[in-house]
Amino acid sequence: MSLDPINLAAFLGMALVTYLTRIAGLALVGRLNLTPRAQAAFDAIPPAVLIAVIAPSALATGWIETVAALVSGLAATRLPLLGVVAVGVATVVGLRALF
Repeated sequence: MSLDPINLAAFLGMALVTYLTRIAGLALVGRLNLTPRAQAAFDAIPPAVLIAVIAPSALATGWIETVAALVSGLAATRLPLLGVVAVGVATVVGLRALF
């Protein structure tokens, strides 16, 4: 197996751009003076992105995974992350065993 120089350059370029965007975000966040409302909006971005990634997968794979996602969402209101993951996995395993 050989590595094409064009592919290598593309990989390295993508890695560099990804790294620079992450560093730029960290460098700029300290310079922003946000109002409390803007800060609340920025704080809502990570859970919104997480839901945007999880919801299509949970809704498109089948009813068992959809139920497990809903149960995990309810568990997330009371349990830490590891507990939520355990509840979600147990729900999928249990429902698949039953049905």
